[in-house]
Amino acid sequence: MLDTALTSIFGSAESLVAGVSTVDFLLCCLASIVLGAAVAAIYMFRHTYSKNFVVTLALLPLIVQMVITLVNGNLGAGIAVMGVFNLVRFRSIPGSAKDIGSVFLAMAIGLATGMGFIALAALFTVIVAVVNVGYVLSPFGKQKEPEKTLKITIPEDLEYDGVFDDVLARYADEHELVEVQTTNMGSLFQLEYAVRMKEPGLEKRMIDELRCRNGNLKIVCGRAAASKDVL
Repeated sequence: MLDTALTSIFGSAESLVAGVSTVDFLLCCLASIVLGAAVAAIYMFRHTYSKNFVVTLALLPLIVQMVITLVNGNLGAGIAVMGVFNLVRFRSIPGSAKDIGSVFLAMAIGLATGMGFIALAALFTVIVAVVNVGYVLSPFGKQKEPEKTLKITIPEDLEYDGVFDDVLARYADEHELVEVQTTNMGSLFQLEYAVRMKEPGLEKRMIDELRCRNGNLKIVCGRAAASKDVL
């Protein structure tokens, strides 16, 4: 029963080349639209997004379905379309890992519906949605404490090499000096560290100890700039 549900509504490849009925075509279009909306919803789940990209993602299965319906069973046309896909870039800037994955998911659904495998496409979408929600809601891949940026201002006559290492080691699992720059016409230095605290709520005590080392000059501790997972 399950094997029958996962077969193509077009039957064999020869019958698809001969022609697709209007009812079958509209059924595939409807499935592509519904599943495209599902892909867009999966992408938007706990993720920042733009409306243009979400709409494009929702339409992508319908577009791919149309292309595959036209070229299925025709080897020459299939090779030509593959070349066109290689030339088209879906974004003008690098996409994040989730962007790329969502586009591949939309294309896979479009390929399935274009070949008539509507039930298979729906089942695949449900599986991906469940797995995606499970990974997002679980602690899998989540860092224990987010990275913070610590900026310490020191007088120009203070030798900064290693002067704060013992304090940072007590409160942070990881710390690294990433930048040194002069401020106030060269009379002060600003040290920028990337730190990962051992546990939340330690910033106040850490800053109090650092103030005793830097002459009570300005200290800033805040969230690090979010890095985008670009593929």
